[in-house]
Amino acid sequence: MLARLSAQAIRQTPRTVSQATRAISVQSLLHGSPEAKQEGDVQVQQHSRLVARGKYVHGLEVHKVKPDAVKEYKKAAEAYYTAIKDDPELHVKLTGSWESVVGQQDVFFHILEYENYSGYDMTTQKIRSSEHINTYNKLIPYLASRSQQLCQEFAFFPTTPPRSEGGIFELRTYQLHPGTLLQWEHAWRKGIEARRKFVAPVGAWFSQVGRLHQVHHLWQYPDLQTRKDTREKAWALDGWSETVSKTAEYSALMDATILEPLPFSPLK
Repeated sequence: MLARLSAQAIRQTPRTVSQATRAISVQSLLHGSPEAKQEGDVQVQQHSRLVARGKYVHGLEVHKVKPDAVKEYKKAAEAYYTAIKDDPELHVKLTGSWESVVGQQDVFFHILEYENYSGYDMTTQKIRSSEHINTYNKLIPYLASRSQQLCQEFAFFPTTPPRSEGGIFELRTYQLHPGTLLQWEHAWRKGIEARRKFVAPVGAWFSQVGRLHQVHHLWQYPDLQTRKDTREKAWALDGWSETVSKTAEYSALMDATILEPLPFSPLK
């Protein structure tokens, strides 16, 4: 057996060796093998360039509010987010603000759109040196915890502009296995066409700062029954079942949270 393997290795042409080397490189990039880990962060950055729209950076701010302070928090949140949204000096837009109604309770989500990282840097610096920081600080007493991620859009899944259609939103969050982002994008690029026949996606982002290897999808439905019917119809279309199968393969954890938009949310 060893002799046959040695003979085969000797008979390999330069082209065969080159193909094998490229195959190892691709496998390393996609599957997070030891070879990929030795190559450092370069491949991760390449993945982001391949799948990202690249024009904007989105900040996902999550506030866990004290149960007895929800009413006060909503007032303070509206004062802060509408103020920064309407300030022409800031390089930021408010995509939307929502309250969780199914999932973790007393949790609020705010998605902000910055003009890339330079816009994020400029905006945060101006907020810290303006009256906006005082408005933001009025939120703090009502919070039990808070977190933030900086994300980028998938190129095939740009964020919907402001609209008012009513109903509910669903935020689906996937914790991917490291090294599978490119495969994820490929599977969803094909599968999303099946879903578009019934419901247009609101947006999709992958994390760049904060909890890494996370993907967020946002959908909008008139109600939960329509959500159920829409998802069932998608199974009858070619490509969707494969996308769902790949989603399970690439994900370590999944969450589905039902949201209701706050009155001042541009997306509602």
